[in-house]
Amino acid sequence: MLQIDLYTEISCPWCMIGLHRLDKVLMERFPDLAADIRHHPVLLLPETPEAGLFIPDLLRARYGVTDAKAAFARPEAEARLSGLDLDLTRQLWAYPTQRAHALVLAAREKGTQHRLAVAISKAYFLGAMNVADVDVLADIAVDYGFDRAEAGAIARDPARQKRVEQEAARAAAAGVRAVPHFVFAGRLAINGGRSEDEIAASVRDALRGGTQS
Repeated sequence: MLQIDLYTEISCPWCMIGLHRLDKVLMERFPDLAADIRHHPVLLLPETPEAGLFIPDLLRARYGVTDAKAAFARPEAEARLSGLDLDLTRQLWAYPTQRAHALVLAAREKGTQHRLAVAISKAYFLGAMNVADVDVLADIAVDYGFDRAEAGAIARDPARQKRVEQEAARAAAAGVRAVPHFVFAGRLAINGGRSEDEIAASVRDALRGGTQS
């Protein structure tokens, strides 16, 4: 069993690509490998308002980007290299992610954590859904071991959201800066927009007992 700790932010396109590539690498190159993928929250925009932030405005204000479509071109092209149809003009709003992260954390006990994390990311990027909406989250979660009332209660729980914020703060204090951030076998870390080959090499190194890079 290979433990993979995965630090991601739901509204980060590179994290969506990283999830897709990790699953693709494990399925195609390590089909017999049992992997225990553990998700940890990262909050890139922790103060996002309930109404959301319009991403072109956010890119302009934070990074001086005046052409959002041009900024989307690189992650979209990287996604296509791995067979992921990622059109970032589908979802032009960033929403608070604390509720979604809270559900992902809760799914650990149900054995559905990774699949739920992927489903929420797909709902956000491919389905252009508001993943801060409790009803949206509950609709997704019912396919991953939750009933709607349970999922809704978890998503609404301020204590659960506080735990997300605390875990995200611990990750930042531990040096998690670029996402997605992968830790293989508790010791070999890579981060950012890594290729399938790089992810596969890290898996092989972890299986051989490699050290952090």
